[in-house]
Amino acid sequence: MAARKSTQKSNVSAEDLTKFYREMLLIRRFEEKAGQLYGMGLIGGFCHLYIGQEAVVVGLEAACEEGDKRVTSYRDHGHMLACGMDPDGVMAELTGREGGYSKGKGGSMHMFSKEKHFYGGHGIVGAQVPLGAGLAFADKYQGNGRVTFTYFGDGAANQGQVYETYNMAQLWELPVVFVIENNQYAMGTSVQRSTKSPAIWKRGEAYGIAGEEVDGMNVLAVKEAGDRAVAHCRAGKGPYILEVKTYRYRGHSMSDPAKYRTREEVQKMREERDPIEQVREMLLTGGHATEEDLKAIDKEIKDIVNKSADFAKASPEPALEELWTDIYA
Repeated sequence: MAARKSTQKSNVSAEDLTKFYREMLLIRRFEEKAGQLYGMGLIGGFCHLYIGQEAVVVGLEAACEEGDKRVTSYRDHGHMLACGMDPDGVMAELTGREGGYSKGKGGSMHMFSKEKHFYGGHGIVGAQVPLGAGLAFADKYQGNGRVTFTYFGDGAANQGQVYETYNMAQLWELPVVFVIENNQYAMGTSVQRSTKSPAIWKRGEAYGIAGEEVDGMNVLAVKEAGDRAVAHCRAGKGPYILEVKTYRYRGHSMSDPAKYRTREEVQKMREERDPIEQVREMLLTGGHATEEDLKAIDKEIKDIVNKSADFAKASPEPALEELWTDIYA
């Protein structure tokens, strides 16, 4: 089993580079707006922002085909937008309005889209991992060539059901890509304090699962690794693990002041490793876009996000009778 640390930048067209820039910027601006609405009291409960981690989902979605599935944890808004879910419906769900994907009853951690093969954010740490294997089991049973991306964090990587799932997935050679979004902190606990494993993906070696570590701040490196993982699964070789080393700029959730790390640490990541700025620089230095082009994209994205907020505010709250619907399948 080859251990591979993926950091290389692949050849990519100007069109793809622009697409990655646009998609990552949409997630960034959407999450900034969600943070604002939370501060205004328009979003209740929990709200976990994806700011800083945009390259992970954008890179992996670029490796997907129509019909591939994804399931993740509660830090899920980026995954929804990356797989093509409508920002209006996502924002309306965050604000508990009936125009949302779960009719305003699920909120940040409990929305899904059968049409986009997005099977949820899940609030219980690690609970989505066996569900992801179940989705992959269905695909193998049906022989449809589809792959499931099962996302979880460095904190969830210490949960027991992850390893039960690894065993079953390898035993049954399921087409599932386990994506460890290692953003360095499980709530407030740094990964150095929570595990002695220098490489979390290598825990899969005990089950014979192939994998690699990926630079999760580089969207091209993520896309490359995603292509390898998907090819492995589609070839019938069983599961694959990607440990994507990324970084979240905000606290664990909106109620977290993030005092467990220094402001300088976060600023250093923003200045030196920001995934969006890296692509922006490639577009400019490669002559693929001008400053004016990128400003126009930013304005377009801001308009989309502002429209989603307006849609959410205008959408009514669900009727009281909705308390009794969608309880049983």
